Amino acid sequence: MVEGRTHKPVIQMDRCHSCDICIRGCPAELIPEYREEEKTLRGALYQGKVRTSREKVSLPPCQQACPIHQDTRGYVALVAKGKFKEALELIREVNPLPAVCGFICHHPCEEACLREGVDDPVPIRLLKRFVTEYGREKKWGQPKKRKREKVLVIGSGPAGLAAANDLRLLGYGVTILEKLSVLGGMLAVGIPEFRLPRDILKAEIDGIRALGVEMKTRHSFRFDGNRKTLQKLGFQAAFVSIGAHRSQKLAIPGEGLSGIFPGVGFLREVNLGVRTTVGKKVAVIGGGNVAIDAARSALRLGAKKVEVYYRRSKMEMPAIPEEVEEAIHEGVRILFLSSPIQFIGKGGKVTEIKCVRMELAEPDQSGRRKSVPIKGSDFKVHADTIISAIGQRIDRRVLRGLDVNPGGTLRIDLETGQTSLKGFFAGGDVVTGPGYAIDAIAAGKRGAEAIDRYLS
Repeated sequence: MVEGRTHKPVIQMDRCHSCDICIRGCPAELIPEYREEEKTLRGALYQGKVRTSREKVSLPPCQQACPIHQDTRGYVALVAKGKFKEALELIREVNPLPAVCGFICHHPCEEACLREGVDDPVPIRLLKRFVTEYGREKKWGQPKKRKREKVLVIGSGPAGLAAANDLRLLGYGVTILEKLSVLGGMLAVGIPEFRLPRDILKAEIDGIRALGVEMKTRHSFRFDGNRKTLQKLGFQAAFVSIGAHRSQKLAIPGEGLSGIFPGVGFLREVNLGVRTTVGKKVAVIGGGNVAIDAARSALRLGAKKVEVYYRRSKMEMPAIPEEVEEAIHEGVRILFLSSPIQFIGKGGKVTEIKCVRMELAEPDQSGRRKSVPIKGSDFKVHADTIISAIGQRIDRRVLRGLDVNPGGTLRIDLETGQTSLKGFFAGGDVVTGPGYAIDAIAAGKRGAEAIDRYLS
């Protein structure tokens, strides 16, 4: 908002949504001074020096909604002017995995887009995807002068890659250790190739490697609760980003029958090229992205009928809405307000599911309405393959010596990002539980900044 002064407009930062309407119509053209102030404040906001954005700087709603505060309005405006190279350069200033985000981000920026009040939100994610595909020449920035300190990144998922990227740009020597045979974490083994092409992911990782980041697969780090282990390897700090790669169990009768797969494990085998077969009738339990990805993967493996059973309604479904619609379009049937209570088998192999109808009650601690069984509403359905995708958990066996929360996630100091072991920092799903890729990227960037402060 601008007060009506002909020669010297006054910008009220607490009310500004950065829509640029006043800027485009202002005859005084004193915007460069404002832009420099805005840039400084936004930099402080991203670095954590300004905790409450509305107190110091007003970001556009789309940028505020983005976990890494990507300058959405800026690169969309550049795309509109045909400046695709400049748009990509602006994106890469804060986003080390823009092409990945262009394919799979759940785009909270679009949900916050004020254009929805006029017609439809700006398709921000697709515009990012366009400029990253258009500008295939990769330019990741130039690292600062090499520092003597070295940092170990444990896990190569989005959080680990983002941390490694930013630490290397700051000048630190960085090595990534990945337990699996491929790099990318859940981006590589948790998301099907039809959603995230492997050449896109590989190009992003190769760009980070080109900065000078060393990457090793089939390498595990043994947590023994002793910081000297890290020092013996020649590292002064470590970032733990091992993700959440274990599936939650349903804990109902018959779960040990043959033909029942954990959702995360099922997708991992499919993505790693392990020979995976499914029956003609596949039932998927759950309502998140893993469930939807598993259902769509089962169709591609030859299943004739795939049904998803979710205990709440479509409104409470945590999966990305577009992916749910794609699944339905491909032929996946979703049964809402239905929950399994028993798996029934013959000869040790599953043949049926016994389910119960559910109804919604008051919201639980997560903010979603509780699902309550309806007495006497049991029903049975045939299924020769079942994929259980009700959630993921952390592999606590590899976190020896580090404090964990009651729910199994890794405990960190919220101010410093440091674990209970000095010099060990953490971020991503291992700290928050399963989340979106852009949230993990944001955690990796915060982790890099925290490590920089620690080593400085």
